[in-house]
Amino acid sequence: MSIAEVGRFDLPGFAGTLIHPLHSGYDEARRVYNGMIDRRPAVIARCNSADDVVLALGLARREGLPVSVFGGGHAVTGSAVCDDGVCIDLRGMKGIRIDPAAQTCRAEAGLNWGEFDAATAAHGLALTGGRNPTTGIAGLSLGSGSGWLERKFGYVCDNLISAEVVTADGRKVVASETENPDLFWGLRGGGGNFGIVTAFHFRLHRLGPIVLGGVLLYPAPMAGAVLRNMRDFIRTAPDEVGTGMAFTTAPDAPFVPEPARGKPIVAVQLIYAGDIEEGIKVLAPFRAFGPPAADLVQPIPYRR
Repeated sequence: MSIAEVGRFDLPGFAGTLIHPLHSGYDEARRVYNGMIDRRPAVIARCNSADDVVLALGLARREGLPVSVFGGGHAVTGSAVCDDGVCIDLRGMKGIRIDPAAQTCRAEAGLNWGEFDAATAAHGLALTGGRNPTTGIAGLSLGSGSGWLERKFGYVCDNLISAEVVTADGRKVVASETENPDLFWGLRGGGGNFGIVTAFHFRLHRLGPIVLGGVLLYPAPMAGAVLRNMRDFIRTAPDEVGTGMAFTTAPDAPFVPEPARGKPIVAVQLIYAGDIEEGIKVLAPFRAFGPPAADLVQPIPYRR
């Protein structure tokens, strides 16, 4: 791209940062979680506000360019970036306002779950969120939102009160049960193609900030038995129990017994969203199975 071509993307009134291929931060700005994705937008519009989003969207319409929206960049398909188009980057929008008494919050769409959880945990509050803290809140929420607390508090979309949205024609609207309810219906699990959500209003829940949680590691040959144990355990487990499971390679880390390091393992994640002493009793039957190569379940901060 020549300097003359860069001038094509001048955007008067835009308060954020326009990052073009000649910009020193371009390659870092277009990088997504899936390292196999290598797309090159014509311009990355890092927005500071919903007004910036309106302007960036107008630029794409004016130039007849495709649009992508970058929230956390975690989608395996790399949909946060597009070739030769306008990438509307929300990572400059990380404001969060919490009402501890009402147990609600307004969270801007550029936050990731680690940032969100740190803010809510300071008030002893939480929301079902991403299992990976670097996942953006926007993409997960719009795709329904599975997480550690879903059995207790529902999916993220079950806790959405309203959303602030920029529509394809550049209008700023609010979607809720009483305002644009058809749009609200689509946003609650229907994916990210109904508009650009710039902020979410969520219902929060009392939790922690310390919970009982952690991971158990089992040798790979025990995989079948571990799965059967999980199936039998979760059938009667209370809703306070959250689980996850991964088939992976044990890291070379101090918390992993030396004989297990670098070996295939089954990693089982457990959390109890309630009283810690009660959680110890509830998780005991599962933890008694094994023995695991390591049992790291302990009282920990939820935002960890």
